[in-house]
Amino acid sequence: MAQEAEIIDQLRGWVEAESPTQDAAAVNRVMDLAQTAWRDAGFATRRIPGRDGFGDHVAAESPWGSADAPGILILTHLDTVHEIGAFGPAFRIEGGRIYGPGALDMKGGALIALMAAREIAARGGCALPIRALATSDEEVGSPTSRALIEAEGTRAKYVLVPEPARDGGKCVTGRRGVGRYTLTAHGRAAHSGVAHADGRSAIREMARQVLAVEALTAYDRGLTLNIGRIAGGTTDNTVPEWCQAHLDVRMQDDAMAEEIDARLKALTAHDPDLRLTVEGGINRPPYTKTPGIAALLATAQEIAGEIGFALEDVFTGGGSDGSFLAGHIPTLDGIGVDGAGAHTLHEHVEIASLVPRMTLLRRLMTRLV
Repeated sequence: MAQEAEIIDQLRGWVEAESPTQDAAAVNRVMDLAQTAWRDAGFATRRIPGRDGFGDHVAAESPWGSADAPGILILTHLDTVHEIGAFGPAFRIEGGRIYGPGALDMKGGALIALMAAREIAARGGCALPIRALATSDEEVGSPTSRALIEAEGTRAKYVLVPEPARDGGKCVTGRRGVGRYTLTAHGRAAHSGVAHADGRSAIREMARQVLAVEALTAYDRGLTLNIGRIAGGTTDNTVPEWCQAHLDVRMQDDAMAEEIDARLKALTAHDPDLRLTVEGGINRPPYTKTPGIAALLATAQEIAGEIGFALEDVFTGGGSDGSFLAGHIPTLDGIGVDGAGAHTLHEHVEIASLVPRMTLLRRLMTRLV
C-alpha cells in the first residue's frame, strides 16, 4: 500500500533522528524535519527557541481560518526517553512492527497527525482551522512548553493528542494527575571513625522519609507515591551531611492533589538536628471524561466503525500534555498509533495501525465543527 509505505519511509527519518530530551541539539534535528514537513504540507510554521537546556518547539497553522478563530489543536512531542544508541540501529522492521526510540511515543502519532492534516489541506481545508504544536520536553514534565500549550489552548475548540493508543487500540479520555517533588535532607558531616557521634546522617533521615512517604500510597484511592531516584553522601568514611530523593506522585482527582501536596509540604525531619526541605508540586492536573470529551469520543467511535475497527476508551495513570487542557476543552488523547513497549528497548509500532489511525484523525478533523 503506497500510503503505508510513505508513512514508514517518513517515520524512519524521524526515528533515526534520535532525540533524548536532555540533548537539545539532537531534539532540534528532529524538529527541523517536522518543521519542514509541516511547511511542505502548506502550513505556516513558527520556531520557538529552546531555553534552560531544552530544544526548540515548533508551531504550525493552517492557511484557512482566521488567527483568532477557535480551531483544532494537535498536541505532540518529539523528545524521547532513550539515550542515543540505546537501540543499536535506531530503526528496524520485524514481524509487522517498527522498532525504534520514540517510534511509538510519540513520533508515530505526531507523523500520522501531520499527514492527516496534509491530506485535508490538499483537499481545500475543513470547517475549523488546524493548529499543531510539537514540543521538546514532554518526557520531563514540559517545564518550558506548558505556557505555550496553555496559550494555544485559548484558541482551541478541540484538542487531539496522538499519544500512543492503549491496550490494543484504546484512546484515552481521562488521566491521573502527576506531581514531582524533590526532598532534601541536610545533616552534619563527621569522620565516621573518629567522631561518628558528632555527625547527623542525612541518608539515615532520608531512609525514614522514604518509608513514610511511600506508605501514603493507596491503590484503592488511585494514589501512588514512588521515590524513583536517590543520591547522597560524599565518602564511605564520612557521616553524610546531604541526601536528596526524587518523588513521583499520581493522583485520581483535584481534591486528592491538594491533599497530598499539603501533606508533602508539611513534612519535617524526624531528627530535630537535621533539616528537611520539600520542593516541587503538581506537574499535570488530573482529568476525567467531561460531557465534551464524551461527545468527541462518540464522533471518533462512529468514524472508527466506518473505517472498520472498534474504538474503546480508557482511564490511565500516565501523564500527557493533554492534561493541561482537558479540564476545559474537549480533548481526545491516546489517538495515535497502536503498539507496545513505550519507554523500553522493545518499543514498537504495529504497522497495520498506521493507515487506519491516520484515516481516523483525518476524518475526525474534517467532521468537527
